[in-house]
Amino acid sequence: MKEIQILVLSSHEEILKTVLRLIHSQPGWEAKGVHSSEEALNLCKQNLFDLILIGSGISDQETWDFKKEVSKINPSLPIIQHYGGGSGLLFGEISQALNLDPA
Repeated sequence: MKEIQILVLSSHEEILKTVLRLIHSQPGWEAKGVHSSEEALNLCKQNLFDLILIGSGISDQETWDFKKEVSKINPSLPIIQHYGGGSGLLFGEISQALNLDPA
């Protein structure tokens, strides 16, 4: 089974750490975290991700610009936004975006 690669973008250090910890707690899920859309775009050019998750601290304009640039690299790459709500919501959002069977 292929490991799911998730890129997490959030400018809030503690929230980023928490989201990464939660993702890593799931078997077969791997994540990289960055603090800026510039870092995220550079990683998208170098790596194949299955999903991008945008967290807190990223402005609406930065999100829009980021999505536009990602679509040039990989137009079918799902991008979701997550601003909290607990691990169940996070796992559900990721599973839905990737069309995974909920456990």
